[in-house]
Amino acid sequence: MTARDKAADLVRVLQEKGFTAYFAGGCVRDSLRKSEPEDYDIATDATPERVRECFPKSFPIGAHFGVILVRKGDEDFQIATFRSDGAYLDGRHPDKVTFSSPEEDARRRDFTINGMFYDPVAEEVIDFVGGQKDLEAGIIRAIGDAHTRFHEDHLRILRAIRFATTLELEIESGTWSALCEEAPNIRRISVERTRDELVKILLSPHRLRGFDLLVESGLAEILLPEIMEMRGCEQPPQFHPEGDVFVHTRIMLGLLPAEASLPLILSALLHDVGKPPTYSFDTENQRIRFNNHDTVGAQMSEEILRRLKFSNETINAVAEAVAKHMIFKDVQKMRVAKLKRFMARPTFQDELELHRVDCKSSHGMLDNYEFLREKAEEFANEPLIPPRLVTGDDLKAMGWKPSPQMGRILKEVQNLQLEGKLTEREEAFQWIRKNFSVPAE
Repeated sequence: MTARDKAADLVRVLQEKGFTAYFAGGCVRDSLRKSEPEDYDIATDATPERVRECFPKSFPIGAHFGVILVRKGDEDFQIATFRSDGAYLDGRHPDKVTFSSPEEDARRRDFTINGMFYDPVAEEVIDFVGGQKDLEAGIIRAIGDAHTRFHEDHLRILRAIRFATTLELEIESGTWSALCEEAPNIRRISVERTRDELVKILLSPHRLRGFDLLVESGLAEILLPEIMEMRGCEQPPQFHPEGDVFVHTRIMLGLLPAEASLPLILSALLHDVGKPPTYSFDTENQRIRFNNHDTVGAQMSEEILRRLKFSNETINAVAEAVAKHMIFKDVQKMRVAKLKRFMARPTFQDELELHRVDCKSSHGMLDNYEFLREKAEEFANEPLIPPRLVTGDDLKAMGWKPSPQMGRILKEVQNLQLEGKLTEREEAFQWIRKNFSVPAE
């Protein structure tokens, strides 16, 4: 039984008990778009107490808002009583709710495309707000007065851009004007919630459009001011004919694979964030320079992502990619051991893709990218970093004491192993005895 079938059964039970019950919100929108909903929410005129009587395997998760969680099989479904909302004093939640009718419930919702109901028993769309017409026209429109909707819940400002991005819809002009005017209120929303909406926008295959909407609405200036500092930061035209740092970064976002990972997307967005503060002009050579912008950018990336409360795992991966993105120009000069260590890092695949779009969006030269692809094939038959032929314990058994020289010996033996010049343990021991003497006591 599918999730839809289970949800329909819950609606059927409520209707058989004499209540009105429908699918509500996003699942109706997605079904009309012929897209599989992530979940199915149900709205009913049954009070929470009556819902619990109908479904013993249930418990309240939002008693104040009349929401009951009902388990059917191995899935949970939210059943909410139709309601109208009181005043939104904190810009996020109503101070009280009143159980009401389906029409009043629809009119308290955010956008017309999210304000529809569907009766799976009668197979009928119930639309009090014109959502079906707007969905067919590809429009996001606030229900009622747009300023009121955004002022009630400031997170709707970002949600509108997320829906426009992920669903490929246009924001209706009046809704867009209100969104831009209300944009500064996004500061009143918790960092975690704004971050989550940003992530959904950036993970979308249509992330470039989402980025443009964030910029045009003024939200980028509020949430990611460092990105906007890239505007007007000129680059050496011989390497960056595409334009300033902002243009370069925007092009990169558009070149990323549709299913790019979050660290890769954030790395593309932030890889040159260190350029504006490190900008200088070399008058002797008549050239723009960004000395240490990779190091500065890595530090800034970490600060930005910590401010937005990303996980340490994401922060570390992005900071590593930003710090290392300039090293790719030197890969063909690396000795094999160093190259293998560079390629063996867990962030390397994302960094390689970052390098590709970095080059494609600027000078277009992919020689280092192709070199690394060829090396990956060449090294594919064995681990890049195999178990060591010689360990620290082996050296201690030979009479060595822990010391910097001991570390240098271990590294050089591993270098020769990675380059295929030492392949057996005894061979490695012979090399050590030939080139080093155990220090006297």
